[in-house]
Amino acid sequence: MRIFSDVIVLEYIFRIFLAGICGLLIGIERKNRSKEAGTRTHFMVACGAALIMVVSKYAFFDVITQGIYNGIEVRLDPSRVASTIASGIGFLGAGMIFVHKNNITGLTTAAGIWATSGVGMAIGAGMYSIGIASTVMIIVAQIVLHLRGGGTKLLKTKTIIIKDVEDIEYNSHITEVFNNLGVKIVDVTIDKVGSARNYVFTLEFPLSVDEDLIVSAVEYNCLLKV
Repeated sequence: MRIFSDVIVLEYIFRIFLAGICGLLIGIERKNRSKEAGTRTHFMVACGAALIMVVSKYAFFDVITQGIYNGIEVRLDPSRVASTIASGIGFLGAGMIFVHKNNITGLTTAAGIWATSGVGMAIGAGMYSIGIASTVMIIVAQIVLHLRGGGTKLLKTKTIIIKDVEDIEYNSHITEVFNNLGVKIVDVTIDKVGSARNYVFTLEFPLSVDEDLIVSAVEYNCLLKV
């Protein structure tokens, strides 16, 4: 009986671990696009959702057993604990959404977090095929829907920091340079430091564009990062 119980516990642990792996795979795609939530966030969301699902389904057997032993009918709703995942993920997803200059970013990442919690819930419930198939669909959708130009260009996002710029016309100049290179400016922040300015550009460009070419076109001290 003890061996049987240990096997069941190991299966529950395996479910949580498998859910984490699925979340990790989704997070890798998000991290490669420099999104707000990456591998660790997606891993934790999937593991947490699977854990809550396992607890929701199996943590109250002792209550039912005790009720039967005492001749009391005990009724439980296994979905009640699991339903709290939706509201909890809603708060987490809201933290991924940003509004800046009438541009909204983070919606896809927030939706991905929500979908990842669903993957965790499915695997936590023992629906392995559903959870794994959903993971594949989410990853494929994230990749395919980021294709541009009829599916011929895969874009990546980078942040470039340009410091100590004294040319007041530099913003318009570098914008034209980026356009000529096929680089799209998603967002820009300008901080004035004395007589100079520091620029932070969020850029989106095809994989075919050489990052060193972008850095050399800046003409100032800069840092290109994910």
